[in-house]
Amino acid sequence: MEGIGHVPQIQLWGQPGEALGTVNYVTVIMTWVVMAIIIIASVLIVRRLKEVPGRVQVVVELFARMFDGLVKDALDSNARGYLPLIGTLFIFLILSNWIGVIPGLEEPTRDINTPLSLGIMGFFVWHLSGVRAKGFFGYLKGFFEPIFFMMPLNVVGEVAKVISISFRLFGNIMGGAIIIIVVSNLLFYLVVPVLLNGFFGIFVGSVQAFVFTMLYLTYTSVAVRSD
Repeated sequence: MEGIGHVPQIQLWGQPGEALGTVNYVTVIMTWVVMAIIIIASVLIVRRLKEVPGRVQVVVELFARMFDGLVKDALDSNARGYLPLIGTLFIFLILSNWIGVIPGLEEPTRDINTPLSLGIMGFFVWHLSGVRAKGFFGYLKGFFEPIFFMMPLNVVGEVAKVISISFRLFGNIMGGAIIIIVVSNLLFYLVVPVLLNGFFGIFVGSVQAFVFTMLYLTYTSVAVRSD
């Protein structure tokens, strides 16, 4: 079970003998692999769009229609501007969670840096969207409601959103990976670990990708809406 807690990394150097930090190169490589899959698939699908859709195009259109409906329900007239972000985020997360099912590959979301980076990005998306929709002072006023001295708690609550969604995703993906490693060592990689890998990779990975994306959308909606 030596794989638990092991982080493959390389050091970043500034001046000789001064380490600037470390990078988990597996996470970086897997992230680029997922992005390459998305880009290549997008180009191929766009080039093959037809007036009479085939099976792949039907699935893509159903996916786009579903998320278009979800975004419209949450953001009303602001929906179209956020659809590419929400749709791409879900695709990236679900592929990142699924890729660990392939032997030899590892989920980028198993590294806390990936969910946390997405959470921090979301923090700026939510608040900049709120400022754009309500104006700077109009949005800032919301932090002093319902009573002005609640402002510190409201600020802490916004930071807690980032931590909450990041660690929820990381905890579920990492927890599944640990369970698979432990059970695999106990049962010598028989059928049960294979089924567990499919369960945590496909089912749990899909659920967590959807939950993370919907929370992203909900927090954006809360920031933008005036009611």
